[in-house]
Amino acid sequence: MRRVPTNIRTPNLARRVHNLGWAASNWSGYAISGSTYNDITGNWTVPTVKRSSGNTYSSSWIGIDGFNNSNLIQTGTEQDYVNGHAQYDAWWEILPAAETVIPTMAVSPGDHMSAHIHNNGNGTWTITLKDLTQGESFSTTQSYSGPGSSAEWIQEAPQINGSIATLANYGATTFDPGTVNGGNPRLTSSDGGYMIQNGSVVSDPSNPDSDTDGFNVIFGSTQPSAPLS
Repeated sequence: MRRVPTNIRTPNLARRVHNLGWAASNWSGYAISGSTYNDITGNWTVPTVKRSSGNTYSSSWIGIDGFNNSNLIQTGTEQDYVNGHAQYDAWWEILPAAETVIPTMAVSPGDHMSAHIHNNGNGTWTITLKDLTQGESFSTTQSYSGPGSSAEWIQEAPQINGSIATLANYGATTFDPGTVNGGNPRLTSSDGGYMIQNGSVVSDPSNPDSDTDGFNVIFGSTQPSAPLS
């Protein structure tokens, strides 16, 4: 299950380290707020998860709500290392329900994913996820009543059996391009946040690219360069 960010109250540290605006133990990436969001898109490359001594987990996704409330509608991919091997899948989720795996999509590392979440204006939202590399597409329309108070592009350590998982070493990925409400999200560094587990930075996004609609994110504490626009 995904969950809203477990914030670490170190805003001054966040700004001093990378000029980012927030830190959490389960989220890294970018989140914007201050408006009402009815539409979000995002594109990313499925990262390659590295071998680990124990079970580790990671997710890449876009969503609306969750950053400053307990609602959340989202879709993305999972990249885990479980029981001695890497595994990948695609999913969608509306809190508080658990994620729904999309069995018709065969996700592989390196696949280019494109996602879209849209408010239909009648109490329903449509979630669309495409694997452009494999030529696969999924869409579902669901009831959702969240306020639409934030929009996110996130690399996450998901919740497993009620606890935040140890983040898998996912290497790196790029979220680019993304839109909100049909336009450029105009990301700023203060919209970005990194992940801290056991006192260490474990997932770190770049500053936004020059056209303010994308970023790189990397496993570890070294902030990557922004993608070329």
